[in-house]
Amino acid sequence: MKADPEKTRIKEKRRLGLVLVLTGEGKGKTTSCLGMAVRAVGYGMRVVMIQFIKGALHYGELDGAKRLAPEFELVPMGKGFVGIMGDTLEFAEHVEAAKEALAAARRKMLSGRYDIVILDEINVALHLRLVELSDVVSLIKEKPENVHLILTGRHAHQEVIRLAHLVTEMRNIKHPFDLGIEAQKGIDY
Repeated sequence: MKADPEKTRIKEKRRLGLVLVLTGEGKGKTTSCLGMAVRAVGYGMRVVMIQFIKGALHYGELDGAKRLAPEFELVPMGKGFVGIMGDTLEFAEHVEAAKEALAAARRKMLSGRYDIVILDEINVALHLRLVELSDVVSLIKEKPENVHLILTGRHAHQEVIRLAHLVTEMRNIKHPFDLGIEAQKGIDY
């Protein structure tokens, strides 16, 4: 005898969109978000990741994201690492890119098309003063009730932490860089 699908189906609760913050000096903030994106896509959810710093270099998640399309969209909008690793851009160019990324994030978050919106490295953009705290707080407060919003990056501002439902701090205990081992393809980029 077959089970009645209506009786055996787990009733899905109404989704309460959470604000999650992944911060700290340790590795794994973006990678954790990518794992959540894969999980969400598995449930048929739509996810967008706006990257506030990355954008100038090629890294594996760009190609991986294409394999999860159209449910997962990765939008690198940064101009690269600010003030390090051979950055030759004027600071104002980084500011403009971050402002454009914040505006794009707001449009996508309010569009009704996405279940999860990831703001990758926005905490760094805020720390470097590429975006204003008031603008980030406003975006968090505008979040639709059913959308999950994830903010990543070192140096999360205390006000962002206060507004979050979940905050995870990644702590570096040991890193291959400390042993002179260069970044590894598929692990670090």
